[in-house]
Amino acid sequence: MTRKYFGTDGIRGRANQHPMTADIALKVAMATARVLGKNSAHSRVVIGKDTRLSCYMLEQSLTAGFLAMGMDVVLTGPIPTPAIAVLTRSMRADVGVMISASHNPFEDNGIKLFGADGYKLPDATEQDIESWIDNPVLINEGLATPEKIGRASRMDDAVGRMVEYAKGSFPRKQTLAGLKIVIDCANGAAYKVAPQALWELEAKVIAMGVSPNGKNINLDCGATHTDALQKRVVAEGADIGIALDGDADRLILVDERGQRIDGDQILALLATYMKAQGRLSYDTVVATVMSNLGFERYLKVNDIALVRSAVGDRYVVEKMREGGFNLGGEQSGHVVMSDFGTTGDGLMAALQILSVLKDSGKRASELLHVFTPVPQLLKNVRFDKGAKPLDKAEVQDALKQAETTLAHSGRLLVRASGTEPLIRVMAEGDDPKMVERVVDDLCDVIAKAAG
Repeated sequence: MTRKYFGTDGIRGRANQHPMTADIALKVAMATARVLGKNSAHSRVVIGKDTRLSCYMLEQSLTAGFLAMGMDVVLTGPIPTPAIAVLTRSMRADVGVMISASHNPFEDNGIKLFGADGYKLPDATEQDIESWIDNPVLINEGLATPEKIGRASRMDDAVGRMVEYAKGSFPRKQTLAGLKIVIDCANGAAYKVAPQALWELEAKVIAMGVSPNGKNINLDCGATHTDALQKRVVAEGADIGIALDGDADRLILVDERGQRIDGDQILALLATYMKAQGRLSYDTVVATVMSNLGFERYLKVNDIALVRSAVGDRYVVEKMREGGFNLGGEQSGHVVMSDFGTTGDGLMAALQILSVLKDSGKRASELLHVFTPVPQLLKNVRFDKGAKPLDKAEVQDALKQAETTLAHSGRLLVRASGTEPLIRVMAEGDDPKMVERVVDDLCDVIAKAAG
């Protein structure tokens, strides 16, 4: 079934333009209530948001939609995406909603939906909701009677709850005393929670990206723009740097030398450490098709199996649940540890790495560079919505040629982004010049095909 609204991570688009409008947000809430709400006095939804200016508009529209369908709404204010997964379960809510476009600039926004179990919704449920969004029956027949309209309230202690929850994943006999940590919160959803949790665990905390103004989320900061953090870590003589993205479900690290550490290295370290402790379920890690070939080779040498999933942390989680695995993630920094949560959680993952750092007595530069990555290059080709450059014959021919070139010495992945009108071209192999040539040639062909 073709999906009109939902992509790989909820619904996303430019704020105040279709589909990120107040009107569509209202309908999404009503459709979600129709599919997941109990339509009873105890039916409840938890709504969180990041720090984008447009979150005010979407929050109000979503609230109105749920109330109109008879669901009570609990508003948390700015809080990380993984917090919504936690609070949805702890509040025994029927639905959790996060208003965020994650690592995208402030001009974009999105709606992420969670079920009562704290997990992101499967494709089938999203398709069911989508089928109701533009259905006139939704408004004509689905509204609550006057006495059953829902009530809205604000949760004043959401930040405190999440600080305590995050700390609960950290060993009780351990502290972060003696560690100087620079944390970049991307002027996003974790700007209160993350520094507070680290401080309460006795770290010396230097916080960046904690002055959101509605327009500076992810702006030259956070997990996708680590230059400032890398410089600050070195300048402060810090032990480690932590970078979160706008909704804090991603983690990128910086060692004391200012070197960037991606999600593959984080997963490799956690997998090795957990296996040594007998805590890695089935000695298996789940990662997406984007994870580096060097990562795969490292796991194999250490007798750890790798299961690959489609791109998107919810697809990682689906594979984890299917196989009973407890560690998975993405090169981009999503790390899912099902012993502690149901979705990617940047702060929780950082705390696990900090625990290993304290245990080892090593410097971050010694600990975090676990394997040597195979040369990898990723480039994006933008296209107009509605165009389908990957379906064209000349692109298919170029893809076959590229795969032949990389055969036995590398890997090729070409896919359409699920959140932006982009074709992502990624190749990796032992010969960096060959990889660059393959990617550049393919991008040229796709760009011409896209017009």
